[in-house]
Amino acid sequence: MSGTLAKRALGRHPLGIGFVAPYVLFLAALFAYPLGYALWMSVHDFFFAAPGAIVERPFVGLDNFSAVLSDDRVQRSFLNIGIFLVINVPLTVVLSLVLATALNAAIPWRGFLRGSFYVPYVTASVAVVGVWLFLFNRTGLVNQILGPLAPEPSWLVSEWLAMPTIALYVSWKQLGFFVLLYLAALQNVPKELHEAAAVDGASRFRAFMNVTVPGVRPATTLVVVLAIITGANLFTEPYLLTGGGGPDGASASPVLAMYQHGIEQGEPDFAAALGVILVALVLLLSWASRKYLERD
Repeated sequence: MSGTLAKRALGRHPLGIGFVAPYVLFLAALFAYPLGYALWMSVHDFFFAAPGAIVERPFVGLDNFSAVLSDDRVQRSFLNIGIFLVINVPLTVVLSLVLATALNAAIPWRGFLRGSFYVPYVTASVAVVGVWLFLFNRTGLVNQILGPLAPEPSWLVSEWLAMPTIALYVSWKQLGFFVLLYLAALQNVPKELHEAAAVDGASRFRAFMNVTVPGVRPATTLVVVLAIITGANLFTEPYLLTGGGGPDGASASPVLAMYQHGIEQGEPDFAAALGVILVALVLLLSWASRKYLERD
């Protein structure tokens, strides 16, 4: 009886637990423990103290969460990230799937083009941001090309255009990674289905919509979830492109608000509560997206 229970607990190959254990410990140390500690901070009056100092951090319940939800700048940051996701997620899915389909065909310079799309993804954000600042500032190349059609105020200092511009930047920079995901998924779409569609007289567009798109649906789910997580963790781009969420908080993100409150203003309990809310919303949105995309 004890042998049966041990086999159920350890599985058919107990040695596998030994191989998995280091990664489990890695996840526990880098993700589970910090998240649990942040949850504890969010329900206490937590503040930074001198090393070795004995301080009391009383339990405050949901006071920090109430302060987060009633903060105007935090509300604006969630609205900004909603605008970002509405632009970034569909754009990422459509462009990466179309480009992957094109790069999967027998075209000249296919290997070179695949590498070219991946270069921005592996390039340091600080370096690429400098190029975009040059392109999209008031006297940048984009405004020079547009001439009288250039927006005023300019892209990154406009309350209405700052976040859409950042969404375009992130879509372009992350595109190479998602193209690779779709390229891998396209290898699993049977060629016989495309041949059958061609025999039935289907156009390329109909074959794309009725064969390719359903065939890569699992990859689309993964792309959408990863794009949502990337958008929810937006920090570097607004911090560098708009000088910390400007103008007047129009491009601020929840993670940037966490940094400002937790580090700059010394309110780690407020930042922890904001982080817990953000994690919950990302999990809920990712779960809803997966259920929607994987429906029959």
